[in-house]
Amino acid sequence: MRPALILTLSAALTVGIALTSPPSVAAKPSPNPPPEITVSRVAVQKFGATLKEALQQAMQSGGAVNGIAVCHDKAEQIATDLSQHLGILVGRTSLKIRNPANAPDNWEQAVLKQFDARKAQGEPVDKLEFFAVIDDDQGQKTFRYMKAIPTAALCLGCHGEHLTPEVDAKLKELYPSDAARGFREGDLRGAFTLAKPLP
Repeated sequence: MRPALILTLSAALTVGIALTSPPSVAAKPSPNPPPEITVSRVAVQKFGATLKEALQQAMQSGGAVNGIAVCHDKAEQIATDLSQHLGILVGRTSLKIRNPANAPDNWEQAVLKQFDARKAQGEPVDKLEFFAVIDDDQGQKTFRYMKAIPTAALCLGCHGEHLTPEVDAKLKELYPSDAARGFREGDLRGAFTLAKPLP
């Protein structure tokens, strides 16, 4: 779940985003990336690894229903802790959301659609990333970064095409408008999304 701060930042950027062309080209790898990109990649790696470990432990002790509790109760705290530690706002989003708080803003939605198109052209999902510096309507520059999340086998118990009745019931209880189902391994599940206002 995304920290409330990223929603505030996203709302502030909406006007500026409307004035900015949607991303249309992939960010090219650089041998010496700017510090914000390095920090973003570290944040994504830590977020993904911490969340995966918590999910694996929960599912080993109580199956996929326990995994739902990790995403519902712990993912936001993991993102908040990383945001505070690294000084960059960290969250997750998708075109098919489960939690309405994770809905993409205009810029994120454009990047996710770009990721879909790049995947369709044969790029591996785990290599998809995009970054840009965006001006808001008051001239504040903000660094934005997204890294695609591939659907792993671990995800299918809660996000796959065939869910157990117990998982289905728990998801309906917690997320009445859940759209994050029907994925197959290797699909684009969503993306990590990061933002940092620049001086």
